Amino acid sequence: MVSSVMEAVAADISFPGATSLHGLPGRTLPLSLPITVTPALVGPAVAAVTEPLRLYNLDVFEYELDKPLGLYGAIPLLYARSAATGRSVGVLWLNAAETFVDIADAGGAVAGKDTHWVSESGTVELFLLPGSDRGPADVYEQYLGLTGRPALPPAFALGKHQCRWNYRDDADARSVNAGFERHGLPYDVLWLDIEHTDGKRYFTWDTDKFPDPSGLMDHLAAHGGRQLVTIIDPHIKRDDGFSLHTDATAGGHYVKNADGGDFDGWCWAGASSYIDYLAPAAREFWASRFCPAKYPHFGPTLHTWVDMNEPSVFNGPEGTMPKHAVHAGGWEHRDVHNVYGIQSMAATADGLVRGHGPTERPFALSRSYFAGSHRHSAVWTGDNTASFPHLASTVRMVLGLQLGGVSLSGADVGGFFHNPDAELMGRWYAAAVYQPFLRNHAHMDTARREPWLFGDATTDAVRRALRERYALLPYWRTLFAANALGGGGTPFADAGPPMRPVWWPRAVDGGPTAGAAAGSNASLDGGAPAEEEVAWFVGRCLYVPPVLEAGVTAATTVLPGPPSARWFDTHSPATPGAPIAGGTAHTVDAPVGRLLAYAAGGCVVPRSARARRSTAAGAADPLTLAVYLDAAGGAAGEWVAEDGKTTAAATAGAYTLVRYAAGGGALTATVAGGQGLGGGVDPVGVERVVVYGAPRVAEGVWMTVEGEGGGERPVPHTDLGDAGGVVVKLGGGVPAAGWKLRWA
Repeated sequence: MVSSVMEAVAADISFPGATSLHGLPGRTLPLSLPITVTPALVGPAVAAVTEPLRLYNLDVFEYELDKPLGLYGAIPLLYARSAATGRSVGVLWLNAAETFVDIADAGGAVAGKDTHWVSESGTVELFLLPGSDRGPADVYEQYLGLTGRPALPPAFALGKHQCRWNYRDDADARSVNAGFERHGLPYDVLWLDIEHTDGKRYFTWDTDKFPDPSGLMDHLAAHGGRQLVTIIDPHIKRDDGFSLHTDATAGGHYVKNADGGDFDGWCWAGASSYIDYLAPAAREFWASRFCPAKYPHFGPTLHTWVDMNEPSVFNGPEGTMPKHAVHAGGWEHRDVHNVYGIQSMAATADGLVRGHGPTERPFALSRSYFAGSHRHSAVWTGDNTASFPHLASTVRMVLGLQLGGVSLSGADVGGFFHNPDAELMGRWYAAAVYQPFLRNHAHMDTARREPWLFGDATTDAVRRALRERYALLPYWRTLFAANALGGGGTPFADAGPPMRPVWWPRAVDGGPTAGAAAGSNASLDGGAPAEEEVAWFVGRCLYVPPVLEAGVTAATTVLPGPPSARWFDTHSPATPGAPIAGGTAHTVDAPVGRLLAYAAGGCVVPRSARARRSTAAGAADPLTLAVYLDAAGGAAGEWVAEDGKTTAAATAGAYTLVRYAAGGGALTATVAGGQGLGGGVDPVGVERVVVYGAPRVAEGVWMTVEGEGGGERPVPHTDLGDAGGVVVKLGGGVPAAGWKLRWA
C-alpha cells in the first residue's frame, strides 16, 4: 500500500549438508549458483562474484553473461542438493518486490550452504519444500503442488517457430513460408513483430503492409495447418483516436501516478500508458479484446506474444516503471513489480480461451515471468547475442526455467543481436532441437537468417536437425503430457520437466549421473566446464552433449552412469545399435550438422519415421518404437495419445497412456491410464519396432495381438548384424497397445 514508511523483510535460511544450490532464474550465472558474500572463483570465464543475486524484472539491453543481475523474470525458488546423499530440499520465497539473495558456505562443524534473503517490502511468505531421498524430483513436485501444474501446450507449439523483427509485409511472410516448403524444412508457426501493427497500436494491422491478414492465415493453414503469432505489448499508445486507449482511459484500466492520473511512460509506441493487470477489471478488459470485433481478423489460428512486460519503460528508472506508481487497491509498484508480467499473461491466456473457445488450449509467449507463469504461457530467455558463449548459456538459462516449472521454454536460435555465421547457426540448431521451445528470432538490423541463406551445407544441417525434432515429437508430447497431467495419484511414472540437469535422478542407470562434474560448486574449479553446463537430458532417456564451441571437428563425451550403464549413439551412421559403456569417454567426428544425442539403455522412445512439413501433417502417422536394451535385456517407456488441441486431456482424462516393457526377448504394450481419446480422433498405430542392443535373431520374430484369432504369428524383420539390433516391420496396422512382440 502507499505509505511513507519503508519496510523491508528478510530471513536467513541454512541448508546443512548441501553441496550446491540451484534455481532463482533468470540470470546468466552457472546452474550451480556461486558464493556471493566472499570472493569465489566459479569458472574460467566468471569473475569473482561479490554482490547478491538480484530478483527484479528488467529489460536488459545486450545482457552480459556470468552476472548476478536479474533479467526479464524472477522465480524465487531455490533447490539445495547434497551430492553425498542425493537428497534435495527447496524453498519458495513468495514476494513480488525487489529481492536480493546472498549465498555463503556454512561455517562451523557442519558443512552446507547459508542464504540471506531480503525483499524491499511485503511480508515473509516462505514455503519449505522438504523433498525426499528421490532428490530434486520431489522438490519439483512439491513446488507444482503450490503453484499448479504446467499447462499442456497445443501440439503445434512443440514444432519449429520462425520469427523476425520484422517480416516486412504479406508478400515477405508468404515468401518465408514458401522457402520452408521449397527446401523441405518443417515448421509450424510464423511470427510477426511490432511492425505489423498500425503505428504500434496493438490489436491492429498495418493494412498497407498486411491488407488481408485472414488470407495470410488461411494460406499458412493450407500448408500443413500452420499458425500465426502476433505481438501485443502492455504499453498502449496514448492516441485519442485509438479505441483501445480511449476505452482503457474511460474504464480506469491504467496504472496510476501518485496523484491519481494515468501513468505516462515511453516505449515502442511513443507516449504510452500501461494496463494495470493487478486489477480484476483491467484483466477482464484486456481479455475481452481477443475477438474479431476488437481485434480485426482474430481467429482460430492466431496466437499471441507479449513482450516488454517487465514492464519496460524506456524513460523510467532502470528502464522500468517507477516504484511509486500506483496499482489497484493502492499498492505501489514496488510491492508488485515482479508479478506484473505473470498477471499480463493470465489475462492474455484468458482472452485467448475466450476468443478461441473454452475447450481450446491457448498458446502465448511471455518475456517476463514469476512463480506460476507455467500455468499461462511459454517463456524465452530474451534478447541474446549471436555468439558461441551465448549459445552455451542457453543450457544453464533454459535449465533454470525448467527447474522453475516453465516447461515450454527456450532461447532465440542464432541469437537476437548481431549476425551468426554458418558454423554458429548449424551448431545452434543442433542444440536447440533438443530444447523444449524452438524459435528463431532476430533484431531488425541483423542480416536475414532463414536457413537456406547460409549455403547448401548449412541448409542440409538444419534440415537434419529439424527432421529429428519432428521425428521425436511423439516423445516430446509424451513428456509434456506427463508433466502437465502427472503427479501424485496419477498413472504417470515420471512427471518431471521435459529438459533436465544431468544430476536429475534417473531409474535407468540407478540414479544421477556419475563423474567428477555432477553439479557441485566444487566442480566449477577453473578447469573444464561442469557437465551440467554443457549437457542435459530430454526426459530420462536422451542425453544431449552438443558442440558449444567454435572450430570443433571431433567431440568427446564421458557418458553418464557406471560401466554397467549402456548408451546408444542415436546418430551413428554405422553402428546405431552398438552399446557404449557408461563412465567412458566416447569420441566421434563432429562436423557441423552432426547431431549428438545418446539414448539410455533401458528406454523405449516413441518416434515418427515419416518426414512431414508440420505437426498437423503428421498427427495421424503411426509410431516407430526405438527400444534400447540395457545389459539385462530390459527396457521401458511410455507414450501418450491425446488430441493435441483441446483441454479434454486435462479436464476429462481424454488421453491414453500406453506403457511399453521389454525383457526376456519380448516387448509388451499395455494401456496404463486415461479414459481414451473419445470420438473424432483417429487412433495411431505402430508401424515399426527397432530393438537396439539385441543379440542376433536366429529363429525369427512373432507377434500376438489382443482380439486377433490365431494366436502368435510371424512378422517380417531385418537383422542389423554388426550394427547391433533388429528392425521389425508391422505395416501400420498394429494398434499402439494390446500386443506382445517376441524375438529369438
